[in-house]
Amino acid sequence: MKAIKLLEKFKNNEFDELLIDLYSDSKLLEYQNNRFQNAIQKYIELYGDNDVEIYSGAGRSEVGGNHTDHQNGCVLAASINLDAIGIVSRQDNIIKIVSDDYDINSIDIHDLQKKNDEEGTSEALIRGVLSQLKSWGYNIGGFNAFITSDVLMGAGLSSSASFEVLIGTIINGLYNDMSIDMVTIAKAGQYAENVYFGKPCGLMDQCACAVGGLISIDFNDTTKPIVNAVDVDFSKYNHSLCIVDTKGSHADLTHEYTAIPQEMKNVAKVFGKDVLRDVDEKEFYERLAEVREKCADRAVLRAIHFFNENRRVNQLVNALNNDDFDKFKNLIQSSGNSSYKFLQNVYTSCDPQNQAVSIALAMSEVILGNHGVCRVHGGGFAGTIQAFVEDEYVDTYKKEIEKVFGENSCHILKVRKYGGKKVL
Repeated sequence: MKAIKLLEKFKNNEFDELLIDLYSDSKLLEYQNNRFQNAIQKYIELYGDNDVEIYSGAGRSEVGGNHTDHQNGCVLAASINLDAIGIVSRQDNIIKIVSDDYDINSIDIHDLQKKNDEEGTSEALIRGVLSQLKSWGYNIGGFNAFITSDVLMGAGLSSSASFEVLIGTIINGLYNDMSIDMVTIAKAGQYAENVYFGKPCGLMDQCACAVGGLISIDFNDTTKPIVNAVDVDFSKYNHSLCIVDTKGSHADLTHEYTAIPQEMKNVAKVFGKDVLRDVDEKEFYERLAEVREKCADRAVLRAIHFFNENRRVNQLVNALNNDDFDKFKNLIQSSGNSSYKFLQNVYTSCDPQNQAVSIALAMSEVILGNHGVCRVHGGGFAGTIQAFVEDEYVDTYKKEIEKVFGENSCHILKVRKYGGKKVL
């Protein structure tokens, strides 16, 4: 459909039901309708009135399994109703993207080799996703796109994974008739981030952004992760998922993220294994003194976190399946305590004077009392915390926590059922 025609349809509210279905919240209808209109208008200004398609890549919220995926562990995660959307048209051989106000350099699909000077850039992510999909035998091609995202940058909601999934979904729709399964799209995104972008990560972020809904993922076999939907309606528990942006950035923290999987793998190597999932927990404790000597104490504590957290994921899923939300909340609190005490990803050891996430957790406990639970969210060290808050107390929590971190720092989110999706 021509871009101008599509714009008219949004102006006439012809896609209202689609938007409510996509974002799971009728209160967002006006905002999303205007957002799509603005994106289409920007596309027209950049590229003209062409036949276009619209794609979406969701953000994600980690519920349980903090830093377990890179050790072939288990996670519980959800796609959320913050996303990146792309207004897209086909063209031969060249990928040209403007992302919000950033003009990304053009990518020639015949030049997909890793470029060291692109590490840490959007260009690296695009080139990496296409390179991997091509190596697996999928069709690739060029396109023009305007992309806009409301996934919080550097705040633990996986803006980079959302972008990677969006790029893969665009290639899936334009050139593969949406025949590539979303876990494969997620794997291409992980490859791009690890190899081309230069940031070590597991597969959880990309899977949660790509697959959609609330899902448990078992990464014991990383080539074939087991992804199961957790069929639960949070609204029936009268609690909301709140994400608080502490305004800290993940920039320049790659060394902190790299240290976590590396230290865990160093522990595994003591037992002749590559990852902690393959280490016998009982033997780990029996040989704890030896592990301390060979790996140092922080690595030992992080391994303890892994063993407990990996077990906790199944407990979280069982609590939800059994409609035991009080137990679910207790487990969330235990998970957060483990991340703080053992995993130690709440603040960076190289800058202990700045502890925005610690402040957010402390103030949340003061504000919430018995009205909810909170924990560090995502990779940690900076960015966001997560809180499950009683619905009747959400307004109070939002008002009080925003006194600390500013207006609109508290985001009340919904779990959306779609991950990467061709919208129109």
